[in-house]
Amino acid sequence: MHIKSVLSSWEQPFLSGMPLSVSSRMHSLYLLLRASPAALLLILCLQLGTNKAQEEVEDTRKPIMLNLQVPLTATAGEEVTVTLDVATQLRECVVIASYLTSDILIDGGFNYKYTSCLCDDYPRKFFWDFQTNNKSMVITATVDIIRQLGICPQDQAVIPIAANRFFSSRRLTVV
Repeated sequence: MHIKSVLSSWEQPFLSGMPLSVSSRMHSLYLLLRASPAALLLILCLQLGTNKAQEEVEDTRKPIMLNLQVPLTATAGEEVTVTLDVATQLRECVVIASYLTSDILIDGGFNYKYTSCLCDDYPRKFFWDFQTNNKSMVITATVDIIRQLGICPQDQAVIPIAANRFFSSRRLTVV
């Protein structure tokens, strides 16, 4: 026996003695079963299909962006200025520690370490002045995202989980 004919034969006895809410539910079930299999399949596919508005959007914001500026050449004993521009695309502020390292030992201002608050609307620029010796060198600027109180306003800062150390290197040729 076909489901539609069974439902239609039972519809009147069941619906007549039931409260209105149960009656309307039964009527909804009856209408659902009366729908064609193609319509039901379409509804199922629409429910299971992917919705672009609900998909998780890949986050492409960069926690730290560096621009290291080092002169290409310098003479031995010359004072050189290295600058580092640091910016973030995060919505929250981060506490950063910025410093230089080199493949050879350099004294003086080269070893200064700057700690500051970096926010998306307030990029930072750091300067290091130092004297070169008689060897060419590779200078690396490193920025660590750290946890330190008293740097950002109201101590409101975040630490990214994916990475907390960023660096950029340049070669300085001493002639």
